[in-house]
Amino acid sequence: MVEPPGLRLRRAVETECPLQVVGAINAYSAMMAEQVGFQALYLSGAGIANASYGLPDLGITTLQDCLEDVRRISSVTDLPILVDADTGFGGAFQIARMMQEMHRAGAAGIHIEDQVAAKRCGHRPNKAIVHQEEMFDRIRAAVDARVDPHFVIMARTDAIAVEGLNAAIERACACVDAGADMIFPEAVTSLEDYRRFAEQVKVPVLANLTEFGQTPFYSLEELRAAGVRLALYPLSAFRAMSAAAMQVYRAIRSDGTQQNVLHLMQTRTELYEVLDYDSYEQKLDRLFSAERSDPS
Repeated sequence: MVEPPGLRLRRAVETECPLQVVGAINAYSAMMAEQVGFQALYLSGAGIANASYGLPDLGITTLQDCLEDVRRISSVTDLPILVDADTGFGGAFQIARMMQEMHRAGAAGIHIEDQVAAKRCGHRPNKAIVHQEEMFDRIRAAVDARVDPHFVIMARTDAIAVEGLNAAIERACACVDAGADMIFPEAVTSLEDYRRFAEQVKVPVLANLTEFGQTPFYSLEELRAAGVRLALYPLSAFRAMSAAAMQVYRAIRSDGTQQNVLHLMQTRTELYEVLDYDSYEQKLDRLFSAERSDPS
């Protein structure tokens, strides 16, 4: 019997410390990450908005937009997927529906944040957060609607940039009291702050190591020493893909050929290895061979 995705995520947190959770913007990215050896995947709200819809990460995309990408990724990998559910996509009933649909789509867990509905990227200025009681209610609604007891509910707080570290820790502890399984403090700037979170919330803490943001590029050893249990790289591959793609587009436009940027490309052989392309062709060969040999 296949383990539920949430249980696979919880086991991964226990067996790899910190658990490296790597962002995948689509099914093929997820397959590459699995081939490299990662044990958990992340679907970023910014990744959905930027890559799938060409929009900024400002709370514009919907639950259905998110679910479509979850389904595509879960259909090609058994790795557990942690999904960015923004602010929950609405009030208590919408959060309940979100929980049910995420379970059906194959997610292992979600995180809900305490920003207002008109949210901003967590590493941008001028964020606004809801009252602590409203965030408590968001987590309570998610816990109440949980279909699978193993499904992970993570609470993200953006309060550090708005109200300071102590208020953020207080909010995180309130979320744990509401039933949150893990905590995601956003835009942390020191290992000591991570250590204080880990000591006080008493549940696994995630470090968001997004590039060009507020959090330094801490090593796994540094995070482990600070008590961090999950290390998140939400858009690293997407940024690299986008930079390479822009170089290729510019070269083709200016040079009239792709010859000078072939070194930036994955080869056909490498693509086929990730897709297990040969097995598909072999299946076709067997089917057509059987059809031709069928005397009827």
